[in-house]
Amino acid sequence: MSNPSRDIEALLEIMRRLRGPDGCPWDRVQTFETIAPYTVEESYEVAAAIEDKDFKALPDELGDLLFQVVFHARIAEEQGLFDFGDVVQAITGKMLRRHPHVFGDAEAAKDAGAQKLNWEALKAEERAQKAKASKAAASLLDDVPLALPALLRAEKLQRRASTVRFDWDDASKVIEKLAEEAQEIVEAPPEKHAEEVGDLLFVVANLARHLKVDPEAALRAANAKFTRRFKFIEAGLAAQNRTPADASLDEMEALWVKAKKTGL
Repeated sequence: MSNPSRDIEALLEIMRRLRGPDGCPWDRVQTFETIAPYTVEESYEVAAAIEDKDFKALPDELGDLLFQVVFHARIAEEQGLFDFGDVVQAITGKMLRRHPHVFGDAEAAKDAGAQKLNWEALKAEERAQKAKASKAAASLLDDVPLALPALLRAEKLQRRASTVRFDWDDASKVIEKLAEEAQEIVEAPPEKHAEEVGDLLFVVANLARHLKVDPEAALRAANAKFTRRFKFIEAGLAAQNRTPADASLDEMEALWVKAKKTGL
């Protein structure tokens, strides 16, 4: 095979070749565990392209993410666990189950909000069935993945708890809790700092949810803003043949303020 293809079978064949005896030495030795970090990374690359509105790059980034799915499916097939067809069957089955108003005879929801409630109800039923099959007590939080980034998982845990009204009424009460948690950090002994900072971050994620802000996206934007402004500091000092290591905090702060005023 030497030409790009629009056929998923071509991608599956590429994966088979890469993992085969005459394939790529690196690809052949990978496992679920070694590939998982790349899967997460590629998901973020997709999100970054969308945030940047870089739709020329998006097909490439989505392709990278699809390749991760194919990679995991191939490893599973080699171990006799499942194959790519099982992955497709699992997701098509799930979408059919969770959209009875489209693919069945259920009454359509009035709007997106009502449909989201229906979706959560169907997911809750699936969790109960899984728990019954495993003879374990079902928890509302069971299928919030442990492997999610901590900030994202915090938001999802809180969102799930809110479906049974375990939640604050409005954002103002979350802000009060935020101030309370910040004060606890001030008062805590050093050995408790990690726990108290964790509590503070958990409340920050909850505040973001109440304000309808994606905490992961907000933090990525803050990281990008910090990067732009710090590079402005570096550029300003470089114009003087200096580096941040040569400058005082006051000098760097003055450049930081200048960066803010320029809109960076």
